[in-house]
Amino acid sequence: MSKSLRLSEKWFRRGLWLVALVFASFLIGLGGTVVGDLPRVERSLQLDDFIDMSRAAPLRAEIASSVRVDQQASRAREQAELALVAAQQSSRAARETFGNWLSTRRATAQPDQDAELIARTKALDALKLKEDEAQKAVGTQRQIELDARQSLQRARQELNVLENDAYEKLNAEQRIVELRVFGYRLALTLPLLVAAGWLFARKRKSTYWPFVWGFIFFALFTFFVELVPYLPSYGGYVRYVVGIVLTVLVGRYAIVALNRYLARQKLAEEQPETVRRNELSYDTALVRLAKGVCPGCERPVDLKSAEIDFCPHCGIGLFDHCRVCDARKSAFARFCHACGAEGGKPQSQPQPEPLQAPIASGT
Repeated sequence: MSKSLRLSEKWFRRGLWLVALVFASFLIGLGGTVVGDLPRVERSLQLDDFIDMSRAAPLRAEIASSVRVDQQASRAREQAELALVAAQQSSRAARETFGNWLSTRRATAQPDQDAELIARTKALDALKLKEDEAQKAVGTQRQIELDARQSLQRARQELNVLENDAYEKLNAEQRIVELRVFGYRLALTLPLLVAAGWLFARKRKSTYWPFVWGFIFFALFTFFVELVPYLPSYGGYVRYVVGIVLTVLVGRYAIVALNRYLARQKLAEEQPETVRRNELSYDTALVRLAKGVCPGCERPVDLKSAEIDFCPHCGIGLFDHCRVCDARKSAFARFCHACGAEGGKPQSQPQPEPLQAPIASGT
């Protein structure tokens, strides 16, 4: 259609398409904000909303206490192990010293050193006692750690059972909430899509068509971008079913529109050529001629052939001859391209005045 438009009209139309896109962008921004805020209508769900707190609270407290006791026992065991190592080293060093001294005493065989022998033996016994106490302290802390970990494991197992049941209830409720939010989105976007369809069918060629197309772009974006990704899946069944339904609806609309178009074309082809020509607008005829089809029946015609003056399919005149200069021109042209005569009609010529008959003189 751009070939039949004036240069200024082309730029005006491009500017109006820009207006349509800008209008659609603002509508899309507003719609995206509204759709994004829809989940805030529902209260945020948490696991504690579905768990038995009368049983979960003591278990969580026991878990926290067991963790705390285990950490304290671990630190105490580390200190006890250090003390045990120190006691073992002291005891080992004392035994080595006592062994060396005892060997010397046996070699010298001095009875006056029996008192020192007894004292050294008591010192070794004291060191051994400290070593045993340190070993016992390590064992005690290890036992505390073991008891705390066993208590922690038992409490966690019981709490896991409660949390698993709560997770199932939470997931079920979240699916219900998602369906409700999807319903809100559907209730918002479906009327927009219906309105866009009505505007496309009735108002897309009206005076305010930029706003009509901007709203159509907005409705399509909102439906396919803001709604379709949130469509519940259920293993893909819902999306496939929705796709099938939409395809059937769009296909049915296309089939009905095609049949209506063919019926209109058939009825139009039965009309006289003058009626069909008067019903065709100038721009429509130029657009169809530019596409190489007949303006009347829209079937392909070789318009470059100089031998074709009428459509071989519907019989409408495609070319005629100017009545002024006899140039071959398009039958839908308003002016002759060769001489500029309007509609190819002959220009008015001044008519010569009729000659008057001589008056007979009287005899």
